Amino acid sequence: MKKNVGKTDQIVRTILGVVLLIFAVIDPSKNWWGFLGFIPLITAYLRFCPAYLPFKINTSKDEK
Repeated sequence: MKKNVGKTDQIVRTILGVVLLIFAVIDPSKNWWGFLGFIPLITAYLRFCPAYLPFKINTSKDEK
């Protein structure tokens, strides 16, 4: 897997994931927020987003 998620994108995904997990904790009856929260957290951690592939989006700078 080649990285296609940049630093700013990674930070936004991490914040979004944490916020969604907090929603799941605040209202346990809607725990599906927690499942949705893991998606941006995983893509931020791996720095790879499969949804970017068909559109050839790459927010990561070339690392040398």
